[in-house]
Amino acid sequence: MSAAATDIERLTTTEGTPDHPAGGRVKPELLAPAGDPDCVRAAVANGADAVYFGLKRHNARIRATNFDGLDLAETMAYLHRYGVKGYVTLNTLIFPSELADVEDYVRELNDAGVDAVIVQDIGLTRLIRAVAPGLEIHGSTQMSITSEEGVSLAAELGCSRVILARELSLDEVRKVHAESTVPIEVFVHGALCVAYSGQCLTSEALGGRSANRGECAQACRMPYQIVCDGRDVDLGKTQYLLSPQDLAAYDLVPELIRAGVASLKIEGRLKSPEYVANITRHYRRAIDEAWAGRPVEFTSREVEDMEMSFSRGFSHGFFDGNNHKVLVRGDYAKKRGVPLGEVESVGRSGVRLRAATAVKPGDGLVFDGDEEANVPEQGGRVYEVEPVAGRAGVVELRFGRGGVDLTRLHRGQRAWKTDDPELTSRLKRSFEGTPTGLVGLDARVRAAVGEPIRAEARATTGAVAEVVGDSPLAPATSRPADEALIREQLGRLGGTPYRLDALIVEIEGGPMVPKSVLNQVRRDLVARLDALAEVPPSRPTAPGPVLPTLLEPLRIEAERQRAARPEGEPSRLAALVRRTDQIEAAASAGASAIYADYQDIKGYKEAVAEARRVGLPIHVASPRVEKPAERNLFKALEKSGADGLLVRNAGGLAFCAERGVPFVADFSLNAANPLSVALLRERGASLVTASYDLDAGQLFDLVDATPADWLEVVIHQQIPMFHMEHCVFCAFLSPGTDHTNCGRPCDHHDVKLRDRVGKQHPLKADVGCRNTLFNATPQTAAEFLPRLIARGVRNLRVEFLDDSPAAVAKTLTLYRETAAGLRDGKTLWRELRATNQYGVTRGPLAVL
Repeated sequence: MSAAATDIERLTTTEGTPDHPAGGRVKPELLAPAGDPDCVRAAVANGADAVYFGLKRHNARIRATNFDGLDLAETMAYLHRYGVKGYVTLNTLIFPSELADVEDYVRELNDAGVDAVIVQDIGLTRLIRAVAPGLEIHGSTQMSITSEEGVSLAAELGCSRVILARELSLDEVRKVHAESTVPIEVFVHGALCVAYSGQCLTSEALGGRSANRGECAQACRMPYQIVCDGRDVDLGKTQYLLSPQDLAAYDLVPELIRAGVASLKIEGRLKSPEYVANITRHYRRAIDEAWAGRPVEFTSREVEDMEMSFSRGFSHGFFDGNNHKVLVRGDYAKKRGVPLGEVESVGRSGVRLRAATAVKPGDGLVFDGDEEANVPEQGGRVYEVEPVAGRAGVVELRFGRGGVDLTRLHRGQRAWKTDDPELTSRLKRSFEGTPTGLVGLDARVRAAVGEPIRAEARATTGAVAEVVGDSPLAPATSRPADEALIREQLGRLGGTPYRLDALIVEIEGGPMVPKSVLNQVRRDLVARLDALAEVPPSRPTAPGPVLPTLLEPLRIEAERQRAARPEGEPSRLAALVRRTDQIEAAASAGASAIYADYQDIKGYKEAVAEARRVGLPIHVASPRVEKPAERNLFKALEKSGADGLLVRNAGGLAFCAERGVPFVADFSLNAANPLSVALLRERGASLVTASYDLDAGQLFDLVDATPADWLEVVIHQQIPMFHMEHCVFCAFLSPGTDHTNCGRPCDHHDVKLRDRVGKQHPLKADVGCRNTLFNATPQTAAEFLPRLIARGVRNLRVEFLDDSPAAVAKTLTLYRETAAGLRDGKTLWRELRATNQYGVTRGPLAVL
């Protein structure tokens, strides 16, 4: 068969080939992070199919360099030239005052040709669909999507892809995919948050820096001490109880492909370009090997190379299911690289150890510190490596003057190799200059006597360029053009993104085709393909502002409510309780309604009976997270006989809609703007709890932009900071590994985690064994309560945790009297400060 015939077959045959597999599976996209332009180049050069990045605002990695509007079009043209997609992160909550700016932002992204936006805020999806109906939306992992119901909700909101929570096992990913109507994406590599993304309020509670706004303070990487039943638990040097190892699922890529995952995502928009290059190239190889049916096998040296770029230790995260002994090591929280060995002896000029991996002059290393022994962590560059005679593998490491204080080192101290300049240099070279040969071209050329030469090039990006010569070709007098000549000249694509794959040549009449003509054809084809990459796709954009139209029905309803509200109408003051003995206390203090939020939901029937006895309506709370095997939990909640549910996840929304169960949408659904509130109301919520990410000014903005009778505002609570799949009880207070063998210490012990400043934060487990760490200090809106009421807010909630019945009654009485105008906010503040061990805090509500 001729070369031309082979190329024709290649162009027309797809069945069963790697890129078009029989059976309908699709080769997964490799999605790489980029915090700056160098990272974009590193991702493209090392095989990414798509890159995600943020602009200067409204993205969850605000500390990254990020991009601005001026370089957005250029960045997208660069990506599209190489057939790489570009996704922009809009994965933060959007506050009311930002909606107009975000509308302009979406127009800018749509016009620049961004391939998709990654979104957390459910209200933002409605705005995007109205502004740019052709712009793809990907549901962010910040949406806390953990079940089929979460996927369905995202799809109904207009998402064309969803990014699953990192807490799902491989089996759970398969189950979600089996019922999903849109493609799913999972993280396969990088840092793991200990809390569910979108559900972490720690930075907000402790420092006013919301993780849902891209300002995570990484409180999970701090040391904590377990206090069990009032006594410190001796864990030795284990103190980083909430700091997971990094996710590394390169060897699970074949399983993820079989599970139907459409996109494999690498974390790391705060990481270096060398990290992006390193991890991207390894996962590119893993995907290609798995897709070709070959085993994915990396040598120990290749895994070490990945660890050198960034590692807190590698694990499968939750893909293997819950093993609470594996996820968190507890002995360190920083980047550590790879273990080098333990100090055997310290001399005057150096330190001896048995090297577990290769080490050479110039490498960076660090020696573990020990705070209790007053031994500082220290590190530096290796100056010399001297093998110790007669001891295989033992080396003496020497350092530059002042590099390492040898007198502070001791036998048994661990050393880690943290940097390899040779590896860094090699990775840097991979993305310096113009990446070449990444985009395949299938070309057709017609060379006929008496006609201008014609050429067409079809790129794997989908772009098609055509070139026609300036003058007819003359007959050759000596050597007529042939396929070999044309292939040779068109194939000289060095310095361009392209490579010549298939070529079909049609020659008639023995024409003479000078090399200069062929070279010009090649240059023209490249120029036209490049120009096509700079043209953004034609997508519709709403001609004028859409936000006023979206908000107008809410304005009308707010006016109706104000006109219908009786003068002097008392506030509804609900109490959220966590024990049945708190219900009577709440009723005696004038509570209007009860929410029950119990660790053991078997207690809900008793709570309902007690609420009936004291004459109060009661809703029972769902867990914050619902996984595929947990659907029947909502039936159990319904059977409690409560008046409704306090819903905290998409599964609860779907259940209540299907069964007609009354419900209140709780804080975990992240309603931070009027569009989000309206969406939850449309799905049947009688009330929508305002997001805990709002400061006082933003809360007032939400109240002003939303019908006030739709809102419930929590005015007193211990903020639920971390909500985790990771079980601290099982990890550190039990010999077991998961709920099947842990012995449930959560049922028998009062556990708190003490932070660096001495505050003891209560730790609780829910029915799904998920842990919540609550702030030790209650947050109060005391000083703003009269102003909230004056703005029309009538639905207020006070939440209790371990409070005694007497404390419940006193606290509720103080708030009820203030709401009724019998005391002012400052007096309430002083009274509350005096009743709690840690006082009270304004938290983010302090910001006005």
